This record gives sequence, structure tokens and C-alpha cells, in this order.
Amino acid sequence: MKSIKSSFVGVGIAVIAFATACSQQTESNLTVSGLNPAAFDTIINEKPVKLYTLKNSKGMEVCITNFGGRVVSLVVPDKNGKPTDVVLGYDNIAQYADTVNSPSDFGSSVGRYANRINKGQLTIDGQAIQLPTNNFGHCLHGGPSGWMYQVYDANMINDSTLQLSIVSPDGDNGFPGTVKATTTYKIMSDNTLDIVFEATTDKETVINMTNHSYFNLNGDPSKVGTDMVLYVNADNYTPADSTYMTTGEISPVEGTPMDFRKARAISETINDTTFNQIRNASGYDHNWCLNTYKDGKGDDKVVAASLYSPKTGILLEMFTNEPGVQVYTGNFQGTGISCKHGIKYPKHVSVCLESQKYPDSPNKKDWPSPYLKPGEKYYSHVAYKFSIK
Repeated sequence: MKSIKSSFVGVGIAVIAFATACSQQTESNLTVSGLNPAAFDTIINEKPVKLYTLKNSKGMEVCITNFGGRVVSLVVPDKNGKPTDVVLGYDNIAQYADTVNSPSDFGSSVGRYANRINKGQLTIDGQAIQLPTNNFGHCLHGGPSGWMYQVYDANMINDSTLQLSIVSPDGDNGFPGTVKATTTYKIMSDNTLDIVFEATTDKETVINMTNHSYFNLNGDPSKVGTDMVLYVNADNYTPADSTYMTTGEISPVEGTPMDFRKARAISETINDTTFNQIRNASGYDHNWCLNTYKDGKGDDKVVAASLYSPKTGILLEMFTNEPGVQVYTGNFQGTGISCKHGIKYPKHVSVCLESQKYPDSPNKKDWPSPYLKPGEKYYSHVAYKFSIK
């Protein structure tokens, strides 16, 4: 979601020379997606960074780096059985870490708070807290050095399961409480990438974790992806202003370009600038209020959203226990930066489906609560199931 600029800069410079040397090494050990694991093998903030590869017997491969908990590649078979990488990213750690020349949230495990908090302000236990403002005057994705720019501790449980953990100290980017969090990635036998986020705290705080993969199911991310077919199981959405901040309204999708209750190509409405929400965002970058969430509980057995490519036949179905999903259509792509395998991604090349609490929920008391207290456990689940339609 959106372009990210951060003060977390020195890391990128420190690893560029290392990654360049790695790229000159033998490529006989490439992943199915064509990544060289050596290009991710380095030290950042005195912690080892590596590329971890998960596989199953059905031709699914997911490559993850513990720098930011990022999904770097995700390969599934297309309708002809061809292995197809369906996420955007970089093919080396230097670009992920260089927030000046190649800023991105590609594939990241976002925390402490995914999406925006209005003006970086919130109140916890009667105390006003000011967070850093790193995007249009708001605090985005946990601040300028949020978890997407931190090194997680990695535990490869088995060939199909990776658990990443992080300890966020009290005051990290202004957030109160020492938070211990884990992200567990697991590939299932039915080609589902299952992700569980968990966290505890020693002081009351706010938590809203998500995965920020950019999906292009067409198999060619050098071309615009608006022919992909989107479905969102939601009767309502939360409108945003010109700074991408939710206004506090919950509005019906009925009769608007926000209505994806019947699956349709994104191209049908993404350029409808007569609708101010699309005009302001230059596409879709909004939170939908999922019908799968009722009475304070989400049903992660029912499809919350889906994406389909008529070109490859690949269908992605999303399941979550969260109340919302942010649909983002790569409106800030088209920067001219060379990405994975040298490809320069165009605008509207991809779609993000981010499970979440609604944006700025700490300041909207009637919305599902993002607050976490000592003794409680944060649990968030999202699953991305791939099949052929």
C-alpha cells in the first residue's frame, strides 16, 4: 500500500557491496522462481538475514526473507502446469534494504500497526501519544522504521513451515509496551499459504498486523494487471479523504464502483474519475468491511475476497478472521525502478489484499478494537488459497 519513505537508510548502503558479490556467485542453486539465495545472505543490525524456501508436493514454492518477514516469491502452477511467480518483489537484499533508491513494502509482515493512524495521534489509558508521521501527515505501517525494515528471528520448523519472531521494545516508533510477536507461514497441501500473526504486550498498546504481498496472477508483471477479476465479500466500505485517511463513515458499496460483490474485471471501474474515491487514490486503495465478520468475530472459513486471472486460470481466494481488507491496486507503481529479474513494474500491475482492522481504528471507538492489554493475546489469521478455475 502506497509509497514508503523511511529514515531507516544506512542498512541498504551497508549490504549493496555484499549483494553485488553474491550476484556473481554460481546460480546452480536457484529457486524455482529464479532467485539466488546467496543474494539474501548477509548481516543487518548484527542479525543474520537469509532466504527461506517453503515447498509442498503440488508445485507450490514460497520464498521468504526474515528481513521484514517478506514474501519474495510465490510460485504456483498455471492452467497448463507452468510454474508461475504471482507476487512482486526484488531479487536481492540490497534493494529491499535501500529505502532511498528502492523503497517498498513488497511482501512484508507489517507491524505494529498496518495502514494509517490519523496524524500519528492516539490515546491509550488516558495518555495522548504522538507517533511519527511518515506518509501524508499520518503514521503508516508502524512508522518509518516499522517491522518491515527489521530483522525477524527465524525458525524453519519443517519444509513447509517458517516461524518468524520479533521483540519490539517499549517506545518503538513511539508505540507503548514491549511487544513480542510472531508470524508463522505455512504451505498447505491444497496450495494455500496460511499466515498466523500473534502478539503479547506488557503495556496496553495497539496491534494490527498484515501481509503486504502484491499479487499479479497473469504471469507477466511487465504489463498492467487490471484485467484480473476481483471479488470482495462486503456490503460496505470506509471512504477516505485525499490523504488516504478514513473519514469515519461506513458507506454502502451499492450503486458505486466499490461494489465487487459480483466478481468483475478491475478495468471496468478503476479509471472512473467521476467517483471521488477513485479520483483521490488514482485507483483503489480502500478498506472494505467484510461480511464475514459479525458480532465481533470473523469467519475464516468463508471467502472474504478473491482474485482471478483469465490468462493463466489462476484463482486466489482469501480467508481471514479480520473485519476488513485493504484492496490496493498498485497506484504508486510505475516508478521505473528495476525489480525482480530486471522487470520495471507499471502502474496498476498488481492487487494487494491486506487483512486488517479498519484504518485509524484507534481513533474510531465504534469500529473493531485494535487495543491489546497485558495478559491478552493478539491473534490474526489470513489464508491465500490458489487453484485453477
